[in-house]
Amino acid sequence: METNMFDHNDAATIPASGLIYALQTKPPSLLELAPDGTHVKTLIANLGGRPDSVQVDATRGLIYFSMMGKPRLLDSREDFSAADGSIACCNLDGSNRRLLVGNGDIVTAKQVVLDAEGGLLYWCDREGMRVMRSRTDGEEVTTLVRTGLIPEDQKDETLHCVGVAIDRESGYIYWTQKGPSDGGRGRIFRADLELPAGASPDDRSDIELLMDNLPEPIDLDIDHGAQILYWTDRGNLTDGNTLNRACIRDSGLSEPRVVARGLQEGIGLSLDLKARRAFVSDLGGTVRVIDLDEGGHDEILFHRGRLTGITFVRPESA
Repeated sequence: METNMFDHNDAATIPASGLIYALQTKPPSLLELAPDGTHVKTLIANLGGRPDSVQVDATRGLIYFSMMGKPRLLDSREDFSAADGSIACCNLDGSNRRLLVGNGDIVTAKQVVLDAEGGLLYWCDREGMRVMRSRTDGEEVTTLVRTGLIPEDQKDETLHCVGVAIDRESGYIYWTQKGPSDGGRGRIFRADLELPAGASPDDRSDIELLMDNLPEPIDLDIDHGAQILYWTDRGNLTDGNTLNRACIRDSGLSEPRVVARGLQEGIGLSLDLKARRAFVSDLGGTVRVIDLDEGGHDEILFHRGRLTGITFVRPESA
């Protein structure tokens, strides 16, 4: 049941228990709920297009979200090759929605990450085959990595960039290239946050391949204190439909392991490190809370419709 439990008179107020924000694609909506899965509220009922990822700046009272654009049917499958993806934002109560980046600047916007300290947004452009960023106001749109050319390389799914995470202290950006559906050709990469002198987005000597032959890796998140990278995998193969982790080393990633299995095409991922848990959403319409140490998980929202991005926000005082 949807309720109005949360008071948004002060747009920057987050309850002591925290809040989850999630996106569903059918119908395309922005949701808010308590971390136990109760008090579900629809903040924006008709986003249009295909929403993918969400981030929150509670201090400024803003929600940022990415839109993949509107698919068209091509050879009996969805095609997102048109440059109609976007990054938008709204207030915490869903009001004052506004476009930040779009109008042909993005093909298919996927996971978006907020660097509040740096005043930056990072995201992957899947069919655009790019890792990108801008200021939080949408200015200074920059391509950091380009893996292929438009339109000739768009059908090569090994070049599709999807998930992204940043490590400001170490100066790295991480991203996934998911590969074909259930293809076992997914990869995770790392590069410097800034373009090296004299380099271009499609000619960088600092790109490292960290893992390959993954079922179908999607979104990323980092435990910066422990230097552990987490990712969801939606592939229907051995070690797919999982939440995974690996230790971040100067030499790359080590000690990879599956944290939890049984996802229904896992997409969104948000760590709550104080409580040693992760919130994960999937295309089966389920939100799970997963114990990061033991791997057990509970379903806190289910049969909601296809769910994509998710983020958990804990008040700074909690």
